[in-house]
This record gives sequence, structure tokens and C-alpha cells, in this order.
Amino acid sequence: MKKIINQVEAVVDEALTGLVRTFPQYLIRIPQSRVLARAYPKPEGRVGLVSGGGSGHEPAHGGYVGYGMLDAAVAGEVFTSPTPDQIVEGIKAADRGAGVLLVVKNYTGDIMNFDIARELAESAGITCAQVVVNDDVAVEDSLFTTGRRGIAGTIFVHKIAGALAEQGASLKEVQAVAEEVIAHVRSMGFALTSCTVPAAGQPTFALADDELEMGIGIHGEPGIARQPMLSARQLADALLKRIAADLGLHAGQHVAALINGLGASPLLELSILAGEVAHWLDQAGVVLDVMWTGEFMTSLEMAGASVTLLPLDDRRRALLLAACDTPALRQGLRHD
Repeated sequence: MKKIINQVEAVVDEALTGLVRTFPQYLIRIPQSRVLARAYPKPEGRVGLVSGGGSGHEPAHGGYVGYGMLDAAVAGEVFTSPTPDQIVEGIKAADRGAGVLLVVKNYTGDIMNFDIARELAESAGITCAQVVVNDDVAVEDSLFTTGRRGIAGTIFVHKIAGALAEQGASLKEVQAVAEEVIAHVRSMGFALTSCTVPAAGQPTFALADDELEMGIGIHGEPGIARQPMLSARQLADALLKRIAADLGLHAGQHVAALINGLGASPLLELSILAGEVAHWLDQAGVVLDVMWTGEFMTSLEMAGASVTLLPLDDRRRALLLAACDTPALRQGLRHD
């Protein structure tokens, strides 16, 4: 195993230290915790947003802490849910007196620990609400979940709910728009290589040079098929046919697309995939209003990508395009 680390057991803490030193204008670390919070909190009376999960998905989740998105992010060990006490610290850091929304991906450990943390925070007088993202159309009931997995579509939830919270909406309103996005957003991915969890020291699975895993999960969970390698056009077609069928996508609809690298696919290749996704949507008569291409929710050094589609109405479009300023996503100008 070749990795740029010191001790395996120190990977998460040292990475958090490095993030804060890199982005002090955005992030602080809550003492004796694995919580990254805004260096400059939003005004009192605004809803706070907290998300988190296992490390290894960078820039998720700390990269989305900042204006227009999250107020705090909680990091667990690699591919492991953060503990309830850590999540409570995140909730406290995000609380500005108007309640806190927890954005949780649909993994059994995450849901259990966020549920416990929410109950503890509410017993301490902090009003909380919670939403669960389950955008992966590939599989149901995987190794880590009951129901669909939560993957890169979570970024659209952070962005749209965060924009509404920044505008001063109530906790009920912010939760409702997050649930609306979850009801509409769909994703699917593929892997070209495995990743290596530092504590394991060896690849999670093996693929031949001419194979890919279709429908892979962000922790290396199996997908729907191990199959021969496809071209970028064939990959876009395979992913979008399944996503479009699940959405009931039709000509004339407006959408946002997220082309997400899993950690080791260069931007050159992701851009080719983005072009094929745009071409497929054009051919289907679907209007592509917004496309983001890059690494948004990775899986350590896995090669591969996922594609996310979110049908847009005027409100979702406006919130998606609203100004934000975080380490991983800077869009428009801040309006402080």
C-alpha cells in the first residue's frame, strides 16, 4: 500500500488539520472533535445545516461548509459513520437559534447515529429536523443500506437547502425543500478500479484491465454487473437510460447534471463524459440548464464516475444557482 500518510490511525485527524490550515477563511475545527464549522457563522435566527459521514469522500463533507451551504460537517473514520457525540458537537456548532437540519445519506450506521444525536440535541433544547438522501438508482438493500444508497445527489441537497436557509427561511421550509430535492434527484455510477481503505491495506475488490463495475457504491459495494469496458458514449447511455427511466424524464424537461469523479479519474476523462451526457440529453430533447463537472463526492482513489440528474423548476433552479462560497464550491458573489 502506497499512501501519503503517517500512521493509519491518525489519517482522519491529520487530514482535518490540513483542511483547516488550507482554508482558514472558511473553516474552524471544534476543539476535541472531528467537526469542521464555519469560520464566520451565519447571523442569529437562521436555520443551521449539518451533514457528515465517513471520511474518504473528500471534498465531502467539510468542503461544503461555508456561505450558502453547510454550517458544520462531521467526519467519521474512513467509510465509517461519525459517532453520535461528534454529531451533537456539529449540531451545537451549527445552531443559530432557528433549528438545525441534518442531511444524512441512506446508510444504516449514519441513520442510527444521526437519530441518536438528534434526540440528544433536542433533549438539550436544540430543535432539529432530518432528511435522508437515497438517490442511487442502481441497487436496493446493499451491504450498507436498507433501500437505496445516498451518493453524489447529496451535493444538490446541500446546495438548495443551504441557499434557502441563507435567505432566512424556517426550519420547516428548509426541510421541505430538501425533501423535494430528494424526491427528484437520481444518480448512478461505475468503477474502473477499486480503492484501498488505509486500515485494510489492500484493494477492496479486483477488476481486470478490461472490466468495469456498473452501479458501484461509494464504499466499494458491489453494483449491478461486472462487465467489459465501455466507451464514454456507451457509459453515458447506460447510466442515463436507467436514471431517465426512474425519473420518467421526458422531452422539454429542464435538468441539472452533476458529473462526479470518484477520486482517480482525470478531469480530461470527466469532461469527455460530461460532453456525452450533454449530447444524450440534447438528443432526448431534455434541456440542460446547469452542469457541474469535477470531484464532489469521491471514494478515496477509485477510478470511475457517477452521473446525477435533478429535474428543475424555477425555484429549484434559482436556489441551485444562488451564491455560495465554500472550499469545494464557489459560485457567484457572496452577499454578506
